[in-house]
Amino acid sequence: MDHKLLIVLNKADQFKKIHDFARAYGSLCWNLSKVIPRKDLPRIFTMCLPVAKSDENGAVPIGDEALDQRALADLHQTRDDVLSEVMKAPKRRIDNVITNLHDSVHLLQMHAVVAEDVRSRYSRRLWENRMQEMSSVVLGCGMAGLGMYLSIPPQFTGGVVAATVVGVGGMKWWNSNKLSDVEEQLLSVEELSASFQRTHPQEVSEADEFYASVWARIRDPLRLSLQRTGLGDFPALKKGDLADLQRILDEEIPRLRRLASPAHSGKAD
Repeated sequence: MDHKLLIVLNKADQFKKIHDFARAYGSLCWNLSKVIPRKDLPRIFTMCLPVAKSDENGAVPIGDEALDQRALADLHQTRDDVLSEVMKAPKRRIDNVITNLHDSVHLLQMHAVVAEDVRSRYSRRLWENRMQEMSSVVLGCGMAGLGMYLSIPPQFTGGVVAATVVGVGGMKWWNSNKLSDVEEQLLSVEELSASFQRTHPQEVSEADEFYASVWARIRDPLRLSLQRTGLGDFPALKKGDLADLQRILDEEIPRLRRLASPAHSGKAD
């Protein structure tokens, strides 16, 4: 987060007691830990605003009397650090590009995972129907062959073949209609939301706002894409592709951040 945001605790020179400062700093850290999804907190810039002398005799402002001069110098140095970071903002446009890449990879990853879950459920139903049809064909052919082997009158064999053809044709028509209903149901908003909850159980249980916002952004485009392509023609997701996306999030993007802002993230590897 510190590649985009500087957290400042200002007017630290106004605290009369160290306990008040510790209480305010601890409350800030506690609240930040609730909204930042990582173990280590970013740097908090503790600083103060410069105060002009109150008169020509060099009287020291009230806030400076209660604060050690070395601590005051440290606050002013921190203020200079913040100003330096702000002045470098035009040179750090690359951070925006990396952030856009991070968001795009998350969008693509969730799009791929949820789409694969929907496609796999449709494909499973499709193969169940095909297995029923193939079983009926095999059963009909087996009975016809058995009739010929046992020299049963050809009328029986012909009737079995005709019944098999009609039965399999009717089953195929019925399964085709039911499969269309299944596809329509799978592409409903409710079923897509269920697929999201099924593929991201931990994020849903933790009420992760980031993943919820990503899902809100891709839900309608994903539904439109699946409807336009059709679940029967939608390509399957390869595990290697998903691993590559995760590697970009875990390795490549942090490495780019270190290269773009070594002062914040440490030296590049």
